[in-house]
Amino acid sequence: MHKIAILCSGGDVSGMNAALKRFVEYAFAKGVAPYFVHDGFEGLIDNRIVRANYSDVAGIITRGGTKIRSARSTRFMEQRYREQALQNLHRHGIEAVVVLGGDGSFKGMKKLSEESNIAFSGIPATIDNDIAGTEYCLGVDTALNVIKFSIDAVRDTASSFSRAFVIETMGRECGYLALVSALTSGAEMCLIPEIDYDLDAYKRRFLQEKEAGRGYFIAVVSEASKATEKIQQWFEEEIGMEARSVILGHTQRGGNPTVHDRLMAYRFVTYAVKGLLEGRKSAVVCYNDGGFGYKNIEEVAFKQYTISSDLIDLGKEYGRERKRSW
Repeated sequence: MHKIAILCSGGDVSGMNAALKRFVEYAFAKGVAPYFVHDGFEGLIDNRIVRANYSDVAGIITRGGTKIRSARSTRFMEQRYREQALQNLHRHGIEAVVVLGGDGSFKGMKKLSEESNIAFSGIPATIDNDIAGTEYCLGVDTALNVIKFSIDAVRDTASSFSRAFVIETMGRECGYLALVSALTSGAEMCLIPEIDYDLDAYKRRFLQEKEAGRGYFIAVVSEASKATEKIQQWFEEEIGMEARSVILGHTQRGGNPTVHDRLMAYRFVTYAVKGLLEGRKSAVVCYNDGGFGYKNIEEVAFKQYTISSDLIDLGKEYGRERKRSW
């Protein structure tokens, strides 16, 4: 194998630039020519494919997002456009592609791989952390830290004004970001789609805690719950406390990548390129139990992700009433 390309597909995450840097340097170390595909699958279709060099990745490790940009492509679902993408890869002599993205991105590349001799290796990259088969996706730690800083800042004003704040996190249909953020920020409420909640139980507990001297509340709500406005109103009408909502939105996708995400990018890319050089035609690099391994696309893109049972058990404690012993 002499030429390998890399592309980013779907939502951007912090750590992608670190992955690009490692990709170029590791490819050269293995005697392979690295190529960048700009604008994801759209770039494959439109031949936005360029040879990469050390100068292209100098100084980018601290930056969020992706230097080669990302995109969502509906055209790639059509065979005629995949044939066009394949012709472009052949024109450059590229034999394999590393794809940073989610399960939809992997499904697209698998289709192209089945229709040709192009090999591909997938790297899970989404802040939602909702890809089956892997405990961790690139970008999650940076997103969690952005949320942490935001909640800590909101807590200052919540305590100063005796208010309730409802903080909405991203996550698409998965509550992972909200749950981990609530647990690690000391929030009093957490609402995610994976756990049923009882507002009457919350009300009894919150009124009791308010009477005992609690001066403010922090609620972390997953966007998938679609309950942010409802909970803000609930605090004011049922708990009798002025409330505000904060929708963090796309701030969670950007920012200087954490040390953990930089290291994970380094390791993910190393395994991805190694797998291709070893002859793996269609694999996704997954991280589980402290180590990396390869899984086929059916184990990743065609299965439903579930949050680990121990985290779910911790999340269920939020809705339980607590007995006072004093």
